[in-house]
Amino acid sequence: MADLKAPERATNKGPGRLLIAVYILFAIAATSRAGLQIATKFDEAPVAYLLSAVAALIYIVAAVGLARAGHAGRRVALACCSVELVGVVAVGILSLADKALFPDETVWSGFGSGYGYIPLVLPVLGLFWLWRTRHDPA
Repeated sequence: MADLKAPERATNKGPGRLLIAVYILFAIAATSRAGLQIATKFDEAPVAYLLSAVAALIYIVAAVGLARAGHAGRRVALACCSVELVGVVAVGILSLADKALFPDETVWSGFGSGYGYIPLVLPVLGLFWLWRTRHDPA
């Protein structure tokens, strides 16, 4: 009996290429920021700087997952986008509720306000793209 399930569309085609490019750009920006902060002033706000490093790692892995496409790449990207969305919302709320928790900004502080709120929008777009490319239209 033939498999009636439609094949998944590649996440690295069409608008997915732009999404991957933005993830790579944010991976570079967050890695650079976190690396500089950790190297020069880690003792001032270690939690904030480590969160920026975590964000950078998530951006890198999400970009690889989206670029790799396929089932494994899709699962990796789904996990990264989900964790990223929870992280940016949680850190956004905490950074506004108690400024003492984050003496210096992270990539996700204020819902990514330092980066034009793109850190808040990016995982939503990533999740939408993963949903949109889940199967070829009939």
